[in-house]
Amino acid sequence: MNKHIWTFLMVLFFFSPCLSGCYYFSARNEIQSAEKLLSDLKRDGGEKLVPYEYTSAEKFLEISKIEFNDNGFKAAKGFATRSKSAAEAGLVETKKKK
Repeated sequence: MNKHIWTFLMVLFFFSPCLSGCYYFSARNEIQSAEKLLSDLKRDGGEKLVPYEYTSAEKFLEISKIEFNDNGFKAAKGFATRSKSAAEAGLVETKKKK
């Protein structure tokens, strides 16, 4: 094989674990952030005041954790982001209703 192809393949081989590791840490941080927002929403009475947003945030977080445990870090981060979004919307609505 050509020297350039070998070099490219070796670089790709050595950097691929680093790239997957980046998804691991960003997904983990996103899940932790979503957990905090969900607990804030629960503390503010989100279960009764904004049940749709609360349930959405809870279920997206649950799916995110399942994906994370199955090494689907990119999907886990996406679901955690959606959980955070639902929790943030719920927090805004609870503040309006109080």
